[in-house]
Amino acid sequence: MPGFSFVFVDKPRRRCLCPVCRLPMRDPVQIKTCGHRFCDICLQELLSGGVFKCPEDDKPLDYAKLYPDKEVRGEIMNSLIRCTHAKDGCRWVDKLQTLQTHLDTCLYESVPCPNRCSAHLLRFNVDDHIEYLCPKRRVVCDFCSQEFPGDYMDQTHAGNCPKEIMWCENKCGAKLERRFLTNHMKNECHKRTVTCQFCDREFVYETLQTHQYQCPRFPVSCPNRCDPTKIPREEVEVHVQELCPSATANCPFKEAGCKFKCARYSMDRHLEETQKTHLHLAWDLVKRQQQQIAHLCSALHVTTHITDGTFVWKISSYKAKYIEALYKNGKELVSQPFYTSRFGYKAALSVFLNGNGAGEGKYLSVYIKLLPGEYDNILEWPFRLPVSFTLYDQPNDVEMRANLTESFVPDPTWKHFQKPVKDVESLGFGYPKFVSHDILKTRNYIRDDSIIIRVSVDTKEFILP
Repeated sequence: MPGFSFVFVDKPRRRCLCPVCRLPMRDPVQIKTCGHRFCDICLQELLSGGVFKCPEDDKPLDYAKLYPDKEVRGEIMNSLIRCTHAKDGCRWVDKLQTLQTHLDTCLYESVPCPNRCSAHLLRFNVDDHIEYLCPKRRVVCDFCSQEFPGDYMDQTHAGNCPKEIMWCENKCGAKLERRFLTNHMKNECHKRTVTCQFCDREFVYETLQTHQYQCPRFPVSCPNRCDPTKIPREEVEVHVQELCPSATANCPFKEAGCKFKCARYSMDRHLEETQKTHLHLAWDLVKRQQQQIAHLCSALHVTTHITDGTFVWKISSYKAKYIEALYKNGKELVSQPFYTSRFGYKAALSVFLNGNGAGEGKYLSVYIKLLPGEYDNILEWPFRLPVSFTLYDQPNDVEMRANLTESFVPDPTWKHFQKPVKDVESLGFGYPKFVSHDILKTRNYIRDDSIIIRVSVDTKEFILP
């Protein structure tokens, strides 16, 4: 080991420094022939390397001329130095010769754990380490008073001691040992979660009894005491109204007029004894209902039928209906009826997709058919109002529409415009060659597999009856 590398309070004199290691000499020796001094270990290393000359003046060395220099050694050992842990905070300053004595007690010296736990730590941390951190320390549990090794205490026992005092996790306010906590939370705690045995919903235990006064599945007795068997609360109303044999029930023919009431179990006898009466009541009810239906049909007819003289008809699935017309000669499509006015003529629109008469096979034919109406007896005959047919062009741009329209004024001498007779089929009057199939396929007359046709009756000259 070369010279001392400690921090000296005062700079050592030059004669105390080894020429080889440039440090204050450790075990200084002096060559008597030249007077130079060296650390004993530094000089030995030179000699072992085969150098037998003084490093300072190259004069030959003689082992017999080497002597320990007690004077310089005493000067160095009595020099003041700082503790080797001065940078860590130790403020010790004293003679070099007392350094080891100081290090044996220095709080900043690194020492092994007295318990031989493999840890190295500063001496001033030893007490805390032994008391709190050392895995080989002996620790007494504060709760069960048993002693355990430190590592077992930290890793296993701490936080699991059965005698540790714990607060109930349900926040009921109870404090008890951990070993009793599970049973308390499961069976004793008034804030534990329990399942209602009737409806399977979960509740806090202390609210369960209140819930049972409202639980829809809680078994209760029938209010009519019809059976000792209890039924769910939510089924009581249905039971009383439909099933309970002791409940007072109306006769099933109540709507027909029977006002009899009795316990449900007696109803069968009543029905057997009054069959004839019930049959008469039911027949009277049927007649009243027929009158009501007729009245409603009449009202529905009035509100749903078109009464302004203009009827617009959208014929969907055009392609399928056209193909059907090709294979069925004279296939006619007839619209729903409409009225020319509130109390006017009744008519319908008739269309032949593959043409009719002179237009068959190449044209679409349209006609107006006069039908027997409710007010025919007070209307003027023959029919004289102008009629027009329109085929709509259906582009997105309204201004680009090119609708096709044909109009006519009825000839009073024609039979088609005379007062219609029930059960007599009439072709009507219109245009067999209204529009050719070639034109129909152009523009947007057919769109989304549909065509739209309008028939309009000019009612300006119509005189209300």
